[in-house]
Amino acid sequence: MAEQADGQALEEVVTFTSDLIRIDTTNRGGGDCQERPAAEYAAARLAEAGIEPTLLERTKGRTNVVARVEGTDPSADALLLHGHLDVVPAAAADWSVHPFSGEIRDGVVWGRGAVDMKNMDAMILAVVRAWARQGVRPRRDIVVAFTADEEASAEDGSGFLADEHAGLFEGCTEGISESGAFTFHDGAGRQIYPLSAGERGTAWLKLTARGRDGHGSKVNNDNAVTRLAAAITRIGEHEWPLRLTPTVRAALTELAALYGIEPDLTEVDRLLDKLGPAARLVESTVRNSANPTMLDAGYKINVIPGEAVAHVDGRYLPGGEDEFRDTLDRLTGPDVEWEFHHHEVALQAPVDSATFARMRAAVEEFAPEGHVVPYCMSGGTDAKQFSRLGITGYGFTPLKLPEGYDYNAMFHGVDERVPVEALHFGVRVLDRFLRTA
Repeated sequence: MAEQADGQALEEVVTFTSDLIRIDTTNRGGGDCQERPAAEYAAARLAEAGIEPTLLERTKGRTNVVARVEGTDPSADALLLHGHLDVVPAAAADWSVHPFSGEIRDGVVWGRGAVDMKNMDAMILAVVRAWARQGVRPRRDIVVAFTADEEASAEDGSGFLADEHAGLFEGCTEGISESGAFTFHDGAGRQIYPLSAGERGTAWLKLTARGRDGHGSKVNNDNAVTRLAAAITRIGEHEWPLRLTPTVRAALTELAALYGIEPDLTEVDRLLDKLGPAARLVESTVRNSANPTMLDAGYKINVIPGEAVAHVDGRYLPGGEDEFRDTLDRLTGPDVEWEFHHHEVALQAPVDSATFARMRAAVEEFAPEGHVVPYCMSGGTDAKQFSRLGITGYGFTPLKLPEGYDYNAMFHGVDERVPVEALHFGVRVLDRFLRTA
């Protein structure tokens, strides 16, 4: 089968997904994670196929894997294919199966990482191993990277690779990774496949209010808790203005056409109402946002603390960072300081590129009933760090999903799982795209 992934690749993607899930790579933040066993597993699968892996660590046990599959055209730009090895925590008591069992039941692979994103890691391994068996070489060099620490700061993962090992990514101009080309069922019979061509920037904030400490029974007009609470309330109630990026404009235009709606981009909220469930693909990316998530103040009920701290999950669209900063200055006011706890850039990729067209074509070949549209991710990926190397990032982890399967709920959710048939679809589509890329 010289023109598509073979049957062994379809078997291997399921085995690899299950095996990787069984390797507990929980990232609790603060450096508490060990990706090395999963990195060694991936490296061994590459080496078995004659692909030489390089293992790299900034911190002991926080291991990354990088390898290059040489293409036939040395003048062509290289393509980065990357996935992270770490996962967020999972409480076993809350799950139907043990989150690190990798159990395969009724045609479904269960466990933490089944969607975020050991499934894609397995797809990558299955495809490049199939090529090695078949003697296939892509047109352009494919650089494969399995990273640590994506679920925290990425300092031990893609950030470390971009800053300290840029040479391994020489020639890469575009990158492919998570969260795109999955089936979104709109409830009216349509199957939509959103391809990510952008990400909002990350602005995790620490807010600090200071005041006069004292006895809780005394009058205190210099109360840090009160000041912080007022600032948090202003942030939580703020209505951010509309900001449409080229990617979001394209998404709205294509979705409107799919539903036979006039794409009036001067009345976006009204347009979103008309799109029904499909609006969920866009609604979080038409504005900046800031959601208070953590509070920390005081140590005893009758003691007024001199300091109160809060954390806010902020996200801003490409071109929206200045507006975000100015707005936070105004909302926090003179009595509350704010600083970045973690800060990463917003990304935007062209939707009229040859690469986007080839991704679209690959999905449509195996899901002809589907409707491919561009979209912008509300969150972020390792593409942010790799953008430091001039690499334009797309989200492309193809999965054909059944109706009723809530893809977004799988990310960091309980009972994370992925259908076997979705993995098979992913291998076929990824293989086809990479052969034409």
